[in-house]
Amino acid sequence: MNVLYEDAGEYKAAAVLSQNPASYQVETPHGRRSKIKAASVVLSFERPAAAELLAEAHKFADGLDTEFLWQCRKGAEFGFEDLARDYVGREPAPVESAGVLFKLHSAPMYFYRRGKGRFQAAPAETLKLALAGVEKKKLLQEKIGAWTEQLARYECPPEIAQLRDELLYAPDRAKPESKALEEACAQTGLTAARLFERCGLLGDSHAYHLGRFVHEFYPRGTGFPAHESPILPEDLPLAACQAFSLDDIGTTEIDDAFSVTRVGEDEMRVGIHIAAPGLAFAPGSALDAIARARLSTAYMPGRKFTMLPDDAVGRLSLDEGEERPVLSLYLNVGAQDFALRGRHTRLERVKVAANLRHDAQGALNAAFEAGGPHAARLGLAFETELHTLWLLALALEKLRGKPSVNASNVDYTFRVTDERVSIHARKRGAPLDKLVAELMILANTSWGEQLAEKDVAGIYRVQSSGKVRLSVRAEMHEGLGVATYAWMTSPLRRYVDLVNQWQLVACLRGRPPPFARSSEALLAALRDFEVTTAGYDEHQRAMEHYWCLRWLAQEGVEQAEGVVVRENLVRLDGLPLAVRVPSLPVLAAGQRVRLALAAPDLIERTLACTWRETLGPVAPV
Repeated sequence: MNVLYEDAGEYKAAAVLSQNPASYQVETPHGRRSKIKAASVVLSFERPAAAELLAEAHKFADGLDTEFLWQCRKGAEFGFEDLARDYVGREPAPVESAGVLFKLHSAPMYFYRRGKGRFQAAPAETLKLALAGVEKKKLLQEKIGAWTEQLARYECPPEIAQLRDELLYAPDRAKPESKALEEACAQTGLTAARLFERCGLLGDSHAYHLGRFVHEFYPRGTGFPAHESPILPEDLPLAACQAFSLDDIGTTEIDDAFSVTRVGEDEMRVGIHIAAPGLAFAPGSALDAIARARLSTAYMPGRKFTMLPDDAVGRLSLDEGEERPVLSLYLNVGAQDFALRGRHTRLERVKVAANLRHDAQGALNAAFEAGGPHAARLGLAFETELHTLWLLALALEKLRGKPSVNASNVDYTFRVTDERVSIHARKRGAPLDKLVAELMILANTSWGEQLAEKDVAGIYRVQSSGKVRLSVRAEMHEGLGVATYAWMTSPLRRYVDLVNQWQLVACLRGRPPPFARSSEALLAALRDFEVTTAGYDEHQRAMEHYWCLRWLAQEGVEQAEGVVVRENLVRLDGLPLAVRVPSLPVLAAGQRVRLALAAPDLIERTLACTWRETLGPVAPV
């Protein structure tokens, strides 16, 4: 005896070796023996053989008209053998019964399963909709095929060109346009970016990489929504000092300025003045919503995307010649030993006398380092005050017992002008850098302590066991050697600084702070800030990598020297760029090598390098 049975949604036939009430021991046409449940058997037959029945039944099923069978059996459910009997007009042969079963099983839109070997014809309206869906899917597949053929010929259909950015940066694989692009990429062996380039839709490599950042963080565009202008407070006293700022040449959001005033034969008053957007608009305002959405200014070579709109920055930035509201920390400092004798905080206005730039102060760095306390005078604006602040910074750094920066690290400055890039190395820890860093650490620490003393929530930067994180509680920052550190000195550029400023202003005015420690708004801002700024940093590194490659192409560099970092990773001299060199022999970290460079691929941001020569170990510093 043979049986036809269902196994994992398929119908199979086999010869019966033995039978029990609940199961059969069978042998398939391929010789495999197995045990099947009796409940899974739908048809028993003596002839033909199992393999022959399957072949003949499928042939019989191919000759059946599904539509005709559906018309014959509208209404109540039925068994497949009943339909086979009606169809052939007599008792059906096993091949005929199995053929009808296979046809019903292959047409789930026409016939619903209602149990073992039983079916019910689909309602007419439901079938009509299902068939329309099939036709629609067929037409869509034809369209996808046509789009794929066009793309493979490097012709971009308008429907796909319209979705270029979405397909490049965040494709929805369920969309037919994405399916066509994927298939075309598979056929041509090209990435999506390369394929669009071949189609003439990706002419500028910089715009392509920058577009990834914009698409991720500004999906509605980089413009700002409608908002009110910040209202500058008019009741603040005017500080009796000359303030000046010290920033990079490209800085437009000037958050901080300084002042130095002699108040006695042996005492000075040093002012750290921080822009006060927290006095010009409140939590819940339109400007707050904008800042909350962006969370930080995003920087990358040649471009930046500010946290606040230009008009707000223009009214609040500590620009030269303007009177601006500020949060000031005044330090009483010994004129000779630079010891801190007192400090206090004021809300006030300050007149900004000058905006000094790091780039124009290189000679001062050299003079300060060469002359120490008795540095030569160069006749530059606020030179005496800068020297005093540098000596104070040295005293503050010594008091903390920790360096403000790792002087062994090198920073790189990118300048992009008319699509040409220049890259300059700058060693950390130069006098003017240290000056700014130490005074900002002191301000952030002092104001963080004020919040903690009054048990007011703030967002603190914490470091313990080498791990840096943000917290709403004042904790140790081991890396800086301070008991508490709250970001407060860049409120035009960082949302956490703005939040902390609102909290501190409330303390100074004796009002309830806007955010409680358990406030979901405060905790959400902390979490979102960490995630968003990590994304900003990742894109900044990617764009710096791109501009390094762009510089190599621009200068026509064909050979370069570098230092082995580990395994086959080499850091090139004079650039913040590390590359993989597959041909590099086994060398210890620190070995210097010479490499041959191929032309950089600016779309894929890759650089093919070949080892040419080992030059020896890195020279000691």
